[in-house]
Amino acid sequence: MRTTPPIYNYTGLISGLGLASLLIGLVILVVLPNISLAAWMIMALGAALLIGALIIDFSKVRGAITGKRGKFSAGTTVMISVFIGITLLVNAISIKYHKSFDITELSQFTLTSQTKDVLSNIEMPVDVICFFIPTDPSGLGLDTYATNLLEEYQNYTDQLTVKVIDPDEQPDEAKKYNIDQYMSIVFESSVGRRTVTPDLIYQQAEHSFTSAILEVTGITQKTIYFLTGHGEAIPTQEYAYANQGLLDNLYKTEILDLMVYQAIPEDCSGLVIAGPQRAFTALEYRIIKEYLENDGRVLILVNPDPPDDIKALLDNWYLEIEDGTIIDSYTYYTNVNTPLVPRTNNEFGLTEVYFPGAASILPKEEYPEDLMIYPLFYTSVYTWAETEFTPDEEPIFSEGIDKIGSRAIGVFVAYIPPEEDEEETVPEEEQNDVRLIVVGDSDFASNQHFYNADNGYLFLSLIELMTMGEQLISIERKVLPYRSLVVEPAEQTFIRVSSIGLLPVLVLIAGAVIWWRRR
Repeated sequence: MRTTPPIYNYTGLISGLGLASLLIGLVILVVLPNISLAAWMIMALGAALLIGALIIDFSKVRGAITGKRGKFSAGTTVMISVFIGITLLVNAISIKYHKSFDITELSQFTLTSQTKDVLSNIEMPVDVICFFIPTDPSGLGLDTYATNLLEEYQNYTDQLTVKVIDPDEQPDEAKKYNIDQYMSIVFESSVGRRTVTPDLIYQQAEHSFTSAILEVTGITQKTIYFLTGHGEAIPTQEYAYANQGLLDNLYKTEILDLMVYQAIPEDCSGLVIAGPQRAFTALEYRIIKEYLENDGRVLILVNPDPPDDIKALLDNWYLEIEDGTIIDSYTYYTNVNTPLVPRTNNEFGLTEVYFPGAASILPKEEYPEDLMIYPLFYTSVYTWAETEFTPDEEPIFSEGIDKIGSRAIGVFVAYIPPEEDEEETVPEEEQNDVRLIVVGDSDFASNQHFYNADNGYLFLSLIELMTMGEQLISIERKVLPYRSLVVEPAEQTFIRVSSIGLLPVLVLIAGAVIWWRRR
């Protein structure tokens, strides 16, 4: 006599096939994202099979929950399969639809407030065309990083449209945009176009994207030039953190070698001369002198006993650099040659700033009435200048030789605008608008000291004063430890797959162990 096979045999098979379909679809979705549609169809089939098994064997499932031998029934298998299937399905959906939260102490993966402001104020559509190939030739993951960063940009504006093009498959598009490097990104609007090359993505990331958006939407950035060629601090080396602070505040920074360019660029919003150790050539001296005389804007950071031509340049503006190193026997940071300037002694209201190895800046007794020489920060009254200072020896104040008293470490020089007269008004182009800032120390803004006390804020405030703009002064980038993780492609795939399927597998193993111990 023929008997009908128990229905739970079929439901177990159906639920097993459904679970297998979900697993296969999930693996395809992770490993082969280019055929994600097929992966989703397979996963949909798996979900349908699991739901069908649950409906067909609902009575068995109910019995599995209430019966004594339920743990051995097919209903338990179906329930386990449904649980694992739902878990896998939720993880698969999270691959495409997700929300990230930056919970790091330093918010190192969050856009700066300046970038957010720029994005919120975009008034015209901007197209972003990414010329990426399936395999990153640099091996740095630039395509993934750039794509994630652009997605973060889109969270703050609806004017940004991102499109990815494979230049090998669409060479005409690459030619249209003059793309000569893989992994380049083009920002384009009705105003203009800007290409960000892979090296800029790697070196500047957010700043290169924000600068490109500003450029193609018609917003001009201020460019700060750092003079080089005389032993000055380099923005990408000794002043890397200061350079980062400028970029965070949407300035552009460039290095200027006057022996090469032989002129101050027209887009120069301010020139920084950070700790020159060697003399200028006659040509360089003349270029800088004429630039200042023609309403130039210069920030000069000197150290004790600077080159003579620096002294000569400042002499034209009625300033002198006092010989020797400032010694502060009352208020100092770590050593007596590192004066500490509190909030009451600086015009920016910063809590504390300090200057390791500083010289004082003195105005001459007589200077033109229309010239303003204003001290920005100064020491306590217990300081003097030690002309023969050596770090290994304790400085000694010499009565009758050393003069004790407060000393200015930073001064601001500018012409006083003429008073307006109803009968006669001086044309704006004839008004003197020179802005010269001189600081008797260059080390306070170096990498070693930039993030200590309020030194970083001081440097950015000096740049702001020099350019007289309306940039937001902030320091959002902190000192971050360098961490490097080298992962091969196969390992990357394993990490992606295990991060999605590991938890369900662990639950399944735990269930199997419990069943084995209680059987």
